[in-house]
Amino acid sequence: QPLISSAKWLQLHGLKRNKLSLSQILSQIGFQHRKDYVTTLGKLVASRYADGLFPQYERAQDGSVYNLTAKKELILHFVDCLTGAIELYKQRMEWLTSESRQIFGVIQERCIVIVLDFGTVAPTEFDLCRDALSMVLVEQVTQIAKFNLIRAAEDLVKWQQKSTLVSEHAVKSAVTWLWNLDRMTAASHTSSAEALLEAMSDEAVSS
Repeated sequence: QPLISSAKWLQLHGLKRNKLSLSQILSQIGFQHRKDYVTTLGKLVASRYADGLFPQYERAQDGSVYNLTAKKELILHFVDCLTGAIELYKQRMEWLTSESRQIFGVIQERCIVIVLDFGTVAPTEFDLCRDALSMVLVEQVTQIAKFNLIRAAEDLVKWQQKSTLVSEHAVKSAVTWLWNLDRMTAASHTSSAEALLEAMSDEAVSS
């Protein structure tokens, strides 16, 4: 799936885009039961001709009543469409909460710098961090334009001097560099801030 925000995804695949919101469906399977104010009479006049002729549906949101005129075939068509929409939403939710997206969310920027601040983690945690970072590099960074990695330490360690164009070779090189890092690199109380400032100094990175 493309690396887009849920807001953008809903613009492309949401109920409104596919004319499947409640108000859109109601307008296609019936008509609103009107109670209008008639100026000449000076009072509310309710449309009574449909009473008892059609099944009615009252919207809880605003209390509006719709007379349902659609045939069974059209109703079943909307049932199929909504069932498909539900399945699509489930797939999107499963995708959002799987693999590297569980930790990093969905990367939407075209150029990123990942700052690595391992602190004093234990060996097993250090490897878990590197596993997660390797996963995001392979799954998401491969779909953007440029990237770089910076290790927060007393002496900053950078994979490349500046953000680099994404390629299969570049990603493999970054993963190898990641797994060759020394867990016990010395750090200072300003290491994290310095690494972030270094990342933001890259002109290609927007934030």
